[in-house]
Amino acid sequence: MTGTRAGGRILSALFVAGLLAGCGPRGDRDGINLEGQSADQIFSSGQAALDQDNPERALRYFDAIEQRYPYTLYARRALIMQAFAYHQAKEYDKAREAAQRFLDYYGGDDDAAYAQYLIALSYYDQIDEVGRDQGLTFQALQSLRTVIERYPDSEYARSATLQFDLAFDHLAAKEMEIGRYYLKRQNYTAAISRFRAVVEQYQTTSQTPEALLRLVESYLALGLTAEAQTAGAILGYNYQASPFYDDAHRLLTGRGLNPDVTGDNWLASIYRQTVRGEWL
Repeated sequence: MTGTRAGGRILSALFVAGLLAGCGPRGDRDGINLEGQSADQIFSSGQAALDQDNPERALRYFDAIEQRYPYTLYARRALIMQAFAYHQAKEYDKAREAAQRFLDYYGGDDDAAYAQYLIALSYYDQIDEVGRDQGLTFQALQSLRTVIERYPDSEYARSATLQFDLAFDHLAAKEMEIGRYYLKRQNYTAAISRFRAVVEQYQTTSQTPEALLRLVESYLALGLTAEAQTAGAILGYNYQASPFYDDAHRLLTGRGLNPDVTGDNWLASIYRQTVRGEWL
């Protein structure tokens, strides 16, 4: 995973640097004996706990470094590792809090990009189900965009770009889910508004071909043949190899119609723009 690689990279940087801090004389309140251990040793114990898939225990070590060795490089690294460990433990709010604290204190550090990416990832990892709160998806998009725009040359920008596209597709999928719900219940006007949103607002996503097919279905059901034909024409022009186009073509020809630009409607305007190489 990206987070694990980053955790290893942070450790490597520490070991290469060879920085040592003073010794902490006491055990901590969680029952972990830290007496006589250096910051380097405590940090290593935290990393070992992560390697053993025990982020809760790792957090005790990283927190101890912050408490015992403040203002050291180890404390700085421990803070970013806290954010990572909270994320591994699926405590996303705390992961964001720790990552934001790192950015507030060490905004110019090399790991600032990773901290920003962890904030975005904490939202992104909660949007795997279409039926969930779409507010998380919007927050993920905003945070991923921040990574892309603020740290374009970082190793996280590429991952953020891919995840941004997937999150954007997720929003379109939600529109499609609602549109299909209305279509199934023959509420064609409401269905059309959802499919139109996909075509106009999420046109670069994988949901667009199906949205155009469902527009053909919905407009045919309402007897609006010009709109249905134009939707079919757009589908044929952009996605002729798609099975959705085959279905749309079959629906139209079954009514004695062809995919063609007819009339002057919002779909006709989109068709003219796509032919000119301008999508909206």
